[in-house]
Amino acid sequence: MGAITLMLVDDHEIVRAGLKSFLEAQEGMHVVAEAGSGIEALEQAMATHPDVIVMDISMPDMDGLEATRRLKECCPECQILALTVHEDQQYFFKMLVAGATGYLTKIAAANELVEAIQAVAAGNVYLQPALARWLLEDYRRLSTQNAKQAAVDASLPQKGLEVLSRREQQVLQLVADGYTNQQIGEKLGISFKTVARHRERIMDKLNIHSSSELVKFALRTGLTHL
Repeated sequence: MGAITLMLVDDHEIVRAGLKSFLEAQEGMHVVAEAGSGIEALEQAMATHPDVIVMDISMPDMDGLEATRRLKECCPECQILALTVHEDQQYFFKMLVAGATGYLTKIAAANELVEAIQAVAAGNVYLQPALARWLLEDYRRLSTQNAKQAAVDASLPQKGLEVLSRREQQVLQLVADGYTNQQIGEKLGISFKTVARHRERIMDKLNIHSSSELVKFALRTGLTHL
């Protein structure tokens, strides 16, 4: 395997110089381009197609987030490793969504940067261990939310449309589609009070106690669609 080709993107020239000196001294790594802004990074990437782009986030003209999004469109083969001062969840998740496959803060040890570059160059993901816990916490939060929603859905009545009259099904469909009682009455040529009575009977027959449950029932039975 040949040397890993790198592009360094940072708006501070002294930072790029230090990184270049360190990385060029590592076996199997070669810096082929540098950029001081997101716009320059796009130009250099399309000219050199490096294996790994070491990307800062806060830069003039175009920041690292926007540059990452655009780079994944024009140079999808380039792996992007965020190297930034930002040690917070906001930038962490935004960079991953933008297309970065690695994230390190500038307080990371030098050998960790080498490991991160090697990992993303091989097609793997590298997240600074101290930050990776955010993914675990987010996964747990989403899992808990999904479990609660599944429990709510499971508790909904399982009766079908057969218990409703044709008119009640029409009313339910319009309720699920977001129409008010007044609008439903106008559409069906019945009074507001008649619509209200239909809704009461529907909820009573289905053992449903809220409008949101009515909508879920309509979706589950195919009476309406998102």
